[in-house]
Amino acid sequence: MKIPTKGRYAVSAMLDLALHDNIKPLTIAEIAEKQNISLSYLEQIFAVLRKNGLVRGMRGPGGGYRLAESADSISIAKIIHSVDENTLSKNNDAAEYLPYEIWVDLSKQIYSFLDAITLAQCLSDHETRETIEDLGEQEFASAESLESANSVVEQVAA
Repeated sequence: MKIPTKGRYAVSAMLDLALHDNIKPLTIAEIAEKQNISLSYLEQIFAVLRKNGLVRGMRGPGGGYRLAESADSISIAKIIHSVDENTLSKNNDAAEYLPYEIWVDLSKQIYSFLDAITLAQCLSDHETRETIEDLGEQEFASAESLESANSVVEQVAA
């Protein structure tokens, strides 16, 4: 199953908001620039995210967007489904090759999998990998130790 660009951009933007949630609101322009996404396209995505209650706008100087809920209550599936309701449901291309019942079951499994992953978990996994990579740069100078560090990164990523 391929997640459409709109869904990937929405997840990326929401992760960016989650990273800065305790720091400051982010403007759509800041997110668009950091992630190299078209500003007008991102504005369309944020309109849908706001309508679906995933983000809230803050007006005035220093304003921007924040998560409307805590990062541990927003699943990846919820984000993708909010911007493209058809993504995690029946896909016409796949329906040509799979009987309808199989596709429905597969879609439910994919949704369940993505629904179990929250923004907070993604941030935690990202921070863990960065910490291990930082340790790898500082403490593992030899090639043997670098292989050992890579093994640790793979174990954490799994």
